[in-house]
Amino acid sequence: MNIKILILIGILILTGIGIWFSVQIEKLTRPEIPIESEKGEKPEITLISVYDNYQVNPELKAAWGFATIVKTPKELILFDTGGSSEILLFNMEKLGINPASIKKMVISHIHGDHVGGLEGFLERNSNVTVFIPSSFPESIKNMIVQKGAKFVEISAPRKISDFIYTTGELYGPPKEQSLIIDSKKGLIVITGCAHPGIVNIVKKAKELMKRDKVYLVLGGFHHPPISCVKEFKELGVEKVAPSHCTGDLVREAFREEYKEDFIEYGVGKVIEIK
Repeated sequence: MNIKILILIGILILTGIGIWFSVQIEKLTRPEIPIESEKGEKPEITLISVYDNYQVNPELKAAWGFATIVKTPKELILFDTGGSSEILLFNMEKLGINPASIKKMVISHIHGDHVGGLEGFLERNSNVTVFIPSSFPESIKNMIVQKGAKFVEISAPRKISDFIYTTGELYGPPKEQSLIIDSKKGLIVITGCAHPGIVNIVKKAKELMKRDKVYLVLGGFHHPPISCVKEFKELGVEKVAPSHCTGDLVREAFREEYKEDFIEYGVGKVIEIK
């Protein structure tokens, strides 16, 4: 009788653990939310470069990688973390940005110059939700949970915050997500490294949001052909801020074509969209 009771207790415990584990996974991988047009006043947006190999503010550290903060009246969202948490946190401190003020993070793709600062950041602030491509390895997902943070796996397009969306995973390789912001001036597209192709990403953003024009495209363009400058014009892109892995030749071609609508983007740059 005692053995039977012990076996029954063991089964109940294991069943309970299984149910708890399933609930945790369900919380971390919430269903995708379709993109729908939002009503109401669109927020003012401030974009702050906190990690880049291009440098605007000489008091900050430049290094190969990318990280940008999206600031709205409601919150701060960190897009990518660069390659080093030490440099990321140093630059944030210099800019007066408290890591604890960030509650959401979006990681574009698996490469170290975009995800390398994540673990060190979570050691400073684990009270965040990290939106990661679903193709990320289990080791990254486990690390996020072990640090005390939560993650949401992204495969399809969905809403991240009010008027802020992800394109969902687009194939590169590697698979990569980009941000779309529906601002007062129009659509803003932010790319980490644009492995799926910067022109393809812009087209996807326009398709998802059902818009004819894009106000600003910002981030790493991944050494595209110079012909993309003409394609941007044809796609109705008003302003550009290429940085990180775009390549100097293409960057200069954008500068020449876009003139006053070319934005010199690099670590320390602040763009206010009101």
